[in-house]
Amino acid sequence: MGYDGIFAETIRIHGHKGDLIDAYFARPFSSSTVPGVVVIHHMPGYDEATKEIARKLAHHGYAAIMPDLHFREGKGNPEANSASVREAGGMPDDRTLGDVDGAAAYLRTLPYHNGKIGIIGYCSGGRQVYLAACKLSGIDAAVDCYGGGVTAPPEELTERQPVAPIEYTESLGCPLLGLFGVEDKRPSPADVAKTEAALKRYKKKYEFHTFQNAGHSFFSVDRPSYRVEAAVEGWKLVFDFYRRYLW
Repeated sequence: MGYDGIFAETIRIHGHKGDLIDAYFARPFSSSTVPGVVVIHHMPGYDEATKEIARKLAHHGYAAIMPDLHFREGKGNPEANSASVREAGGMPDDRTLGDVDGAAAYLRTLPYHNGKIGIIGYCSGGRQVYLAACKLSGIDAAVDCYGGGVTAPPEELTERQPVAPIEYTESLGCPLLGLFGVEDKRPSPADVAKTEAALKRYKKKYEFHTFQNAGHSFFSVDRPSYRVEAAVEGWKLVFDFYRRYLW
């Protein structure tokens, strides 16, 4: 169900180790209780396109929050913050988990929250979704949109990201939806197959969908990689998945 009225603003929340960070929050004007969704932005950062995703979720009846994972870079705009993070070797996994957990905690304080928490992430955020679904408690449904690096080999591991998320698969605590493009190189179809094999090995509840004629970032409406057919079908799958596990 869509709501004509939504409310959206930048707020401050407590993230990793209690740090105050920015977060974009959108919710429907609804008299009923609603699920919460934490949106994990892609490496281009806390940008206009990902804020639009939070508003889309609110339009469909969810209280959505996107923590600014690059807030501490302090460079003044998403592009500069993202470049700073890349130069430093990527987002530290422990800090990311702390910020995502803080965003979920904020949702649980809302008087109209129904007690269910979903997460969704894109690109590096998809990797972080997989990690959070395995490492954090209280997550009820997770959506990984072409998360690169879930199956990272040892030579790609760093001090900031010391373990490939696939190694935590046994601890996955909720159903997982994965959406991928057949033309993607990170994750490649082989990477997706490796992840699926791990999920099957540990008998996890998951659904994977791979779209033809689509590559990385096919949801990104502001980039040449946008693929309307894959994105439209992908959103249908996301909302069906959340309907089953968050309401």
